[in-house]
Amino acid sequence: MIAHNLPGTSKSLSRRLMLIAAGCTMLAMPGAFAQEVAAPAVGIPANGGEIQQFCTNIADAARDQRYLLQKKDLERLQFDIDERIVTLEKRRSEYEDWLKRRNDFLKQAQIGLVGIYKTMKADAAAAKLELVNPGVAAAILMQLPPRQSSLILSEMSNEKAAVVTNVISSATDPDTSKEPS
Repeated sequence: MIAHNLPGTSKSLSRRLMLIAAGCTMLAMPGAFAQEVAAPAVGIPANGGEIQQFCTNIADAARDQRYLLQKKDLERLQFDIDERIVTLEKRRSEYEDWLKRRNDFLKQAQIGLVGIYKTMKADAAAAKLELVNPGVAAAILMQLPPRQSSLILSEMSNEKAAVVTNVISSATDPDTSKEPS
């Protein structure tokens, strides 16, 4: 701006003067072109001795805290396992009770069924046993006295009597449950 007032100066000269003035102003400002360099923090030695000492001092406490947390986790897991074992034992007890009642019922039913056939006439029993599963018929006949079983078998059709006889004979064969060699 001063350059405009001078007689005989050109615009280029005034631009040069302005650039020089701006440069001088910038150089005069402290830290204008300075780069920030990380200075070491106050109180932390360059060799790290205090840091090492601090870490060493708290290592035992940190380890103890970690062990304490792990111990709490293990105790919680053990408690959960103990609860599950109690539940399983309760269910096992209920199942054993149910199985005992079922077996008692089946035993009573079988005794009752055999008793029913024991009091029937041979021809009526034969007609009924021809209609049931051959394995069931064989089981009933095996529990009847031999004389009564023979009368019932003689009243059955030849095919059904043969099937029931095969079931009875296979039950007494010691090699029935063995796999073929």
